[in-house]
Amino acid sequence: MRALLIEDDRKIASFIVKGLSEAGFTVDHAEDGLGGFHLASTESYDVAVVDIMLPRVDGLTLIEDLRRQNVRVPVLILSAKRSVDDRVKGLQAGGDDYLVKPFAFAELLARVHALLRRASGMGEPTKLQLGDLSMDLLTREVIRAERTLVLQPKEYALLEYLMRNAGRVVSKTMIMDSVWGYAFDPQTNVVEARISRLRDKIDKGFPRPLIHTVRGVGYVIKA
Repeated sequence: MRALLIEDDRKIASFIVKGLSEAGFTVDHAEDGLGGFHLASTESYDVAVVDIMLPRVDGLTLIEDLRRQNVRVPVLILSAKRSVDDRVKGLQAGGDDYLVKPFAFAELLARVHALLRRASGMGEPTKLQLGDLSMDLLTREVIRAERTLVLQPKEYALLEYLMRNAGRVVSKTMIMDSVWGYAFDPQTNVVEARISRLRDKIDKGFPRPLIHTVRGVGYVIKA
């Protein structure tokens, strides 16, 4: 899942980026409205979190401009303004939800997930299943053959990406872009290392491996 954060307060931005990354999102961050508009209008995101008080272009104008450009990404508005009129203005500008500062990250994450479910109708699953392996996207619990598996955040994000593409071969470049969110460096072995650790947890000790290497191409997970 890709998220765009447009927030000029570096402390708040760092807090949100860290939290969303640990929740399995790949996060891009813009510090002003102009940069945020450029990213939102040229890249594909599953959700955007937008502050109202931004330099160069304010959040409401940014959202209105995106909607005029037919950019339909779900938008969660962040604002210190808490009056009903302010919330109405935010929603009328094209925002999909409104969260008042200060906020608990758990609430922000819950609202982000709600927007994702709403945007996809009933198509956004809350649970992924592959054979005897299941992943609960709400509780983040991973179970194989009734055994609970403890995964690190990047391992969880990697497994989620593989399960969402079950039966489909994905390349290292695709994995890097979706899970790590930066351009693929052919010299790095980060993908191989994480796949190896994930195999130790997902496949080791079970009679049938799920994660397979397709030599020269990438990886595939299949039952």
